[in-house]
Amino acid sequence: MNLKELKSQIEGDIFEDSLHQAIYATDASVYRQIPLGVAYPKHAEDLQKIIQFAHKKGFGLIPRTAGTSLAGQCVGTGLVVDVSKHFTQIISLDKENKTVTVAPGVIRDELNNYLKPYGLFFGPNTSTSNRCMIGGMVGNNSSGTTSIKYGVTRDHIKSLKGFLSDGSQVVFQDWSLEEWNEKCKETNLLGEICSWIDQQLSQKNIQERIIKEYPKKSIHRRNTGYALDALLEFEKFGGTQRKINLCKLLSGSEGTLFFTSEITLTLDVLPPENSLMIVSHFNNLEDSLNAVLVAMKHELYTCELMDKMILDCTKSNREQVKNRFFLKGNPEAVLMLEIRAESDEKVKEKAAILIRDLQEKTASYHNAWIEASDISKVMNLRKAGLGLLGNIIGDDKAVACIEDTAVDLEDLPSFIKEFALLMEEFDQQAVYYAHAGAGELHLRPILNLKKQKGIQHFREITTATAHLVKKYRGSFSGEHGDGIVRAEFIPFLIGEENYQLLCELKSVFDSKNIFNPGKIVHAPAMDENLRYTKDRIEPEITTKQDFSENQGILRLVEKCNGSGDCRRNSISGGVMCPSYRASKEEKNTTRARANALREFLTNSDQKNPFNHPELKEVLDLCLSCKACSSECPSNVDIASVKAEFLYQYQKENGFSFRNKIFANNTHWISKLPLPSGIINSISNATLTKKIMGIAPERAVPKLAKQHLRKWFKSFDLKTKKSNKKVYFFFDEFTNLYDVSIGKQAIQLLDHLGYQILAVQHPESGRSYISKGFLDQASEIAEKQITLFGSLISEEIPLVGVEPSAILSFRDEYKRLVKNPEQAKKLAQNVFTIEEFLWKEFEKGRFSSEIFIQNKAEIKIHGHCHQKALTNTSNLVKLLSIPKNYKASLLVTGCCGMAGSFGYEVEHYELSQKIGADSVFPAVRGLQETNILVASGTSCRHQIKDGVEQTAHHPVSVLFNALI
Repeated sequence: MNLKELKSQIEGDIFEDSLHQAIYATDASVYRQIPLGVAYPKHAEDLQKIIQFAHKKGFGLIPRTAGTSLAGQCVGTGLVVDVSKHFTQIISLDKENKTVTVAPGVIRDELNNYLKPYGLFFGPNTSTSNRCMIGGMVGNNSSGTTSIKYGVTRDHIKSLKGFLSDGSQVVFQDWSLEEWNEKCKETNLLGEICSWIDQQLSQKNIQERIIKEYPKKSIHRRNTGYALDALLEFEKFGGTQRKINLCKLLSGSEGTLFFTSEITLTLDVLPPENSLMIVSHFNNLEDSLNAVLVAMKHELYTCELMDKMILDCTKSNREQVKNRFFLKGNPEAVLMLEIRAESDEKVKEKAAILIRDLQEKTASYHNAWIEASDISKVMNLRKAGLGLLGNIIGDDKAVACIEDTAVDLEDLPSFIKEFALLMEEFDQQAVYYAHAGAGELHLRPILNLKKQKGIQHFREITTATAHLVKKYRGSFSGEHGDGIVRAEFIPFLIGEENYQLLCELKSVFDSKNIFNPGKIVHAPAMDENLRYTKDRIEPEITTKQDFSENQGILRLVEKCNGSGDCRRNSISGGVMCPSYRASKEEKNTTRARANALREFLTNSDQKNPFNHPELKEVLDLCLSCKACSSECPSNVDIASVKAEFLYQYQKENGFSFRNKIFANNTHWISKLPLPSGIINSISNATLTKKIMGIAPERAVPKLAKQHLRKWFKSFDLKTKKSNKKVYFFFDEFTNLYDVSIGKQAIQLLDHLGYQILAVQHPESGRSYISKGFLDQASEIAEKQITLFGSLISEEIPLVGVEPSAILSFRDEYKRLVKNPEQAKKLAQNVFTIEEFLWKEFEKGRFSSEIFIQNKAEIKIHGHCHQKALTNTSNLVKLLSIPKNYKASLLVTGCCGMAGSFGYEVEHYELSQKIGADSVFPAVRGLQETNILVASGTSCRHQIKDGVEQTAHHPVSVLFNALI
C-alpha cells in the first residue's frame, strides 16, 4: 500500500520506513505484526481524512495512545494511527456539572493535576496512570486500583465525539427515547447502527440470552466481548435507565467500532485528604484471599495484593528496593488496604478497627501502619508490578494471557484455589497481584514463548482458565481487554449465538472492517503472530562489553515488555526518557529503542548485526542518562547498549573526526604545550565551532591555568598523617576544567582531618565510553582495576568529584574488564564525594559544629547518573549538616547537556527543549537568596547557558560554610 496520496492530504505526519514499522510492530503484549506505517494526525480533520482514505482503499487502522493495552490491541498489519503526540488538549471544564472534555491523548495523571485546584478528579486509576491516556482507558474500559470506590471508565463517560467507519462525524451522548427513535430513522450509517441495536436488543429472547451467558452483573470489571449487557440497563431494553447512551457500548470496544476525537467525562469530588494504609502480611496466598472478604466490609479506597514473586522482583530494582521499607519477614502475599476520612482522628479510628478485624478474623501475621508520603511509596511498589515481571533473566517470562480474569468477590478464594491446582497440573508457579478487592487478580504463568512447548502451554493454560472463568460466570477480560490473546475464546465464554450478535454489530458499525481488524471478533488464533519465531536458533551476537549478566545483549533488550514507563512526563518525576519528554515521539523512548534493537539484531542480514542505519537513528537522541537502568522496572539499560552500538557501528563505518576529538579531548588537551588562554580562545572561536560541529550558541568550557594535579603536588596539606585516609580520584574534568572545585574538595577533606592519598592514574574514560571508543575505554578500565585493586579498601576508599567519572567504576567498568567480579568488588569502596562525606558524618567522624550557623536555603538539581546509580537523598542530608542549612531536591529531570550531546549543533535545539522541560523552570523559580547546587559539570554548564545562573558543586557549599 502506497500512502503517498494520503500524506499529501493531511497536515500530520506519516512514516512508512522500516524503523517506525519495527517500533510499532509490538505493544505491551506478546504479539508482533509489521504495520503499513504510522500516522500522527494533527487534528480531527486529519483523522477524518485518514478514515475516509482507509474506507476507500480498504486497509485497517490501528488506533494507539499509550499505557493501557496488554492483549495485542495495538498491533496489526494496517496503518497505526498514534494520537498521543497531538491530541493532548484539555478542551473544557464544566465545574458546576462536574464534567471535563478532553482529547484522547491526555494523560490520566495530567488531567487530575489540572482538576485538583477545582476539588475534582477522574476516579479510574490504572497502574500506568502517569503515562496512560484517556483514549486508551476508554478503549479498554480501564479501571485500576480505585474501582472498588469509583467504578470503571465506562461509568464516567458522558459523551464521545469522533468518526464512524465511513468518516462521518457523530457525537454519542444521552438520548431520550424520542431522540433515540429519531436516530433510528436516519438514513445514514448512524441510523443503521441505532436501528439494528433497537431491533436486536428489543427482543426478549436476546435479552434473556445475554443476561444468562454474559458475566455476572455483580462483577463491575467485565469486558468480555462488546458490552451488550450494559445496554440492557436502559429502559428501552428492559432496564431502569430512561436515557440511552451508546458510550456504554463503545467503552471497551478497543477502537473496533468508532474513532474518538473528544471525550467528555463525569468527575468525582476529591476523596478526603486524610489517609492511612494498612499492609497486611500473610504466610500463604489462600489466607490473603480469605482476608479480602473481611477487609472489604470496611470502607476501603484501595484493596490490592502482591505475591512473593513480585515482591522478590523489587529486590533487584534500584528504584523500587527503597520502597520495600514496610515489609516484615518474607510474606507470601500482602494486602494493601487504604482508608480515608475527613479528619486525622477519624481515619486513625477506622484503621484501628480494620486492624482489629484483621487480627481477630484473618491469618495475617503483621499489619504495617503506613502514613503520609509513605503511602505513595507503597503504591509505587505496587504500580511497578507489571514492569518488574520483565526482570526475569532469560527466555522464561511472566506472560500476559490469563492475567485479566475477574470473578464475583465471594467466588475469588474458591476460584484462585482451583486455579492454583490447575497451575500445578502444568508445573507452574504463577504470579498473583493487583485488584483483590474487585475480584480480579492479575495471574501470569511463567513461559518460554520461543519454544514449541512454551507456546503449547500458552494455549493450554489459557484454554483451561477460560473454562474455569466460565464455571464461575466471571469475565475473562476484567480491564486489559480481549485484544488478540482472549478474543478467540469469546464464542465459548458468552455462547455462539451471542458471539454472532457481536459479529453482526461489528459489521453494521464497520462493514469494511477497517477499525482495528482482528480484535474482539474475527480474531486470529491466540498463538499466532507472536514476538518470537518458535524454536529459532538464537542469534549469536558478539559484543565488546560483557552482557552475560543478562545472558547477552539481545536478551537485555528483550527484557522490555512494553509497559511504557519511559513515556512518563516530568510532572511524574524521574528522568527517563529525556528526548521523549521533549519531542513526544515514540521513537525516542527506551521502549522504541529496545524494540528496534530486538528487531534488527534478531533479523539482521549484515555480518555485523549492529550495522543498520535504523539503529543509528533510533539511538541518536539517547542521552545515556542511565535513568532506564533504574527507573525502567525491567532495568533495560539502553545507555550501555548505545555505547556498544556506537562501537560496533563505527567499526564498520568509521569514527567521525568530531567523535575522535570529543573522545580524546581531555587526553590531548592535557598534552598540549600551549597556554590555557590560547587553547580557550581557539576552542571558543566561531571557526573552530563550525569545523567541530559545535552549536555557535554554546560556550565551550575553559581550561584552567593550572591543572589540579600540579596544584596538589605543591599544596601544603594540614593533615599529614591520620587514621582517616582516602584516595582522591583526579577525573579529567575536575583536573583540567573545574579545578577550583577540585581544590575546594581537597581542602575540605584536609580540613576534616583526612589524609589525602594520590597516585598517577588514567582518566576515567567517560568520553571514550560515551562516543563508543570501547577499546580505549576497556584499556583504561583494566588499568584502573589493576591499580586501585591493591590500594583501596573499606578503610581507605576512593573518592571522586565528578559523578559521571567516578561512577564508571560502579557501572561501565564491570562490563569492560576481563574480571568483572574484581571490578564489582572494587566498586564497593568507590564513592562520589557526597556519598563518602555523608557516610563519614553518620559514623561520627566529623560534626556540624565545624560549620557556620548562618541560615541558607539550598536547592539541588540531581545529576542523572547519581539518580540512577546512587542515592540523591544522601546529598540532601549532607547539605543539611550545617545547623541552619535547609537543603531540598528540585523536581527536575535531565538537564539536556549530557556531556558533548548538548554542544553538538544538530542536538542543540533538543538539548534546550530538554532543559526547558523541568530544569530551567525550576531554576528560574528560585529566590535570589537560594543557593543552587548541581554536582555535574555538564549540568552546571547547561544551567549557565540556559538561564544564566551559576550552580555550585556541593563541596563548594560545604567548603564555604567552614568556620
